[in-house]
Amino acid sequence: MIDPFSDVFSLLDIESARCTRFEVGGQWAFRFPAKPALKFVAVLRGACSIVLPDEPPFALVAGDTFLLANAPAYVIANDLDREPEDGIAFFDWEHSNIARHGGDETALIGGSFVIGGDNARLLLDALPPFIHIPASDRAAALLSTTLATLDGELEAGQIGSTLMTRRMGDILLVQALRAYVGRKGAAETGWIGALTNPQIGVAISLIHNRPGHRWTVNELATRIGMSRSAFAQRFKELVGTAPLDYVTRWRMHRAREALRREDVSVAGLAAALGYSSESAFGNAFKRVFGRAPKRYWSDAKVE
Repeated sequence: MIDPFSDVFSLLDIESARCTRFEVGGQWAFRFPAKPALKFVAVLRGACSIVLPDEPPFALVAGDTFLLANAPAYVIANDLDREPEDGIAFFDWEHSNIARHGGDETALIGGSFVIGGDNARLLLDALPPFIHIPASDRAAALLSTTLATLDGELEAGQIGSTLMTRRMGDILLVQALRAYVGRKGAAETGWIGALTNPQIGVAISLIHNRPGHRWTVNELATRIGMSRSAFAQRFKELVGTAPLDYVTRWRMHRAREALRREDVSVAGLAAALGYSSESAFGNAFKRVFGRAPKRYWSDAKVE
């Protein structure tokens, strides 16, 4: 069985940007610019606050981790009365992953995931702008172990360290998302949380494993042991869309990726994804993405 979460990740052009460590002492405040990325920061030691636009300061302590989806501009500080300095300016990006300023009483480690391509919204739209995973959370110990390994890679600078930090960054992201779902529950975390539901998660797995099957609401409900009406209602509550709408959208995401990466025909894709005609497939594609598949195919080749 295909894991739907991994299946979605396979469509994302995720680049784990270089992970960085920031050590600072004394009284301080630093601003960081908005970035079209998924960014994580963890407090390794010390304490500080994060200030997001139009939000009150949020206190952070050692062991806390936070994620910013489509990261807005923010300020990190232990003195909220200070005028923030440019945090980016303290990094020598060409020579080091580590920046130090005035001491090392507080240490933070961070990284960002730049998600390119047309499928970025699959993940970013499912996440709130700010996700906090406190040190008291049961998942914090696991995150701490990953962060310790990542921190060691930054310090050691051994062969393959760039590859290691990128892979560890990916693992950290998955662990943090698991912790987010664990804290908020399936009802508040969209399709990511729905994957943990013992019935709706199975239905999503069925769809991902057989995207070309001509699914009906009744068949999906029967396969997971629910009534048709109860299944349709619960699916929409957790996922945010009706079951067959999800089927269509997932088929079109798979089709768009195939058109971008593979040498395939529109007719072949239509048949593989369960459409009786190329025109029916084309209408579904245009309804989801706003342009015909042949137009997308030609544009993708130019890119």
